[in-house]
Amino acid sequence: MRLVVVGDTLLDRDLDGRVERLCPEAPVPVVEELARRSRPGGAGLAAALASADGHDVTLVTALAEDTGGRELASLLASAGVEVLDLGLEGATPEKVRIRSDERLLLRIDHGGSRPSPVGPPPGQAGDALFAADAVLVSDYGRGVAGGRVRHLLPSSGPVVWDPHPRGPDPMPGAALVTPNLREVGADGSLNETEARARALRRDWEAQAVVVTMGANGALLVEDGNPALVIPAAPVVARDPCGAGDRFASTATALLAAGADMAQAVMEAVAAASSFVAAGGAGAFGLAPPPGPADMIGIDDACELARRVRERGGRVVATGGCFDLLHAGHVGTLEAARALGHCLIVCLNSDASIRRLKGSDRPLVQQDERARVLRALRWVDAVVVFDEDTPAAVLERLRPDVFAKGGDYRLEELPEARLLARWGGKTAILPFVEGHSTTRLLEEAAARAR
Repeated sequence: MRLVVVGDTLLDRDLDGRVERLCPEAPVPVVEELARRSRPGGAGLAAALASADGHDVTLVTALAEDTGGRELASLLASAGVEVLDLGLEGATPEKVRIRSDERLLLRIDHGGSRPSPVGPPPGQAGDALFAADAVLVSDYGRGVAGGRVRHLLPSSGPVVWDPHPRGPDPMPGAALVTPNLREVGADGSLNETEARARALRRDWEAQAVVVTMGANGALLVEDGNPALVIPAAPVVARDPCGAGDRFASTATALLAAGADMAQAVMEAVAAASSFVAAGGAGAFGLAPPPGPADMIGIDDACELARRVRERGGRVVATGGCFDLLHAGHVGTLEAARALGHCLIVCLNSDASIRRLKGSDRPLVQQDERARVLRALRWVDAVVVFDEDTPAAVLERLRPDVFAKGGDYRLEELPEARLLARWGGKTAILPFVEGHSTTRLLEEAAARAR
């Protein structure tokens, strides 16, 4: 899919630290710095997210001729994004976030509140926009969306416009405009939100307007159709930064692929919820997306773990048969993924399960079990092992945390002693009563009689 993102790119810096005491001069936390990371923000984040999804992405933006601008160019190139630079007069706008335990403590902005002048679009911009399957205008109110590139936007084909209060109105005829509650000035009630959304759709001459409502999901209005409310999955939002970019980039790609508007918005809401659950923009890039295979070898899993740690992330592993996936499994995997920045599942092979549970198990072959697990948003990789325990895999992976679901005591788990050898920790996750593969089989057998 060929996507073009148009908009302002910012430089986001994360300072991840540890808080263990208060400052003696004032009742404020003392942050001991552990790691620094930089990443593209604004339209740059939207472009990087779309590229990580496997799309061919061109970003039309304005970069300054300073250290921050050169760093942004390098970060975008590493993300696989082609940049068409308009040129930005002045300094690169920066947002510095100071965090502890993956929670935001403070944000410091550099670069001023006034937009700097941007240059004219390069000649390739028109060609890229003409050839695009869809265009996302990611406006951060700093001048790109209101500049001369606006006149190059296609009059046909999906154009998604993510507006900003300081930016221009969306171009007439946009397929979808994606303001949030604050931007439409609604009080949060559905009636008020729908009324504002319909008024804006008429004013902007847009085909559809969707108001994103954070944890409450989104509300979509189209001409002649009843309003559609799409709920968001409940998540623990440590840092929702970037959720709007995840929503907009997902919706753009889906519309480019031919999805109808309701389907695109529903899947975009789900993608934004998953993004926030995984840590938001602050965690983006910590766990590189795995390849298309449902299983990866131990060497690839070790490389995944290495790259996560290299970026300051925490590696979590869990193990099991996962023969018939049920709600208990899902709860365990969700809780395990929340303990770190990637989750690697050590999956018993068919031969291993037969030795452990008898010749009539497993019901589902290992390739299919791995594929189902990989379809879950909490699972980053699946490694199949033939031994009776995952000890050999854990020895190679050396995870920071091994999560085990069930009714155990710590001293009963041999994995706890193994992980202690390299300073890893073992987590016993809450046992979900009434959910087990054995119980499901017994219930099925009883009903068949």
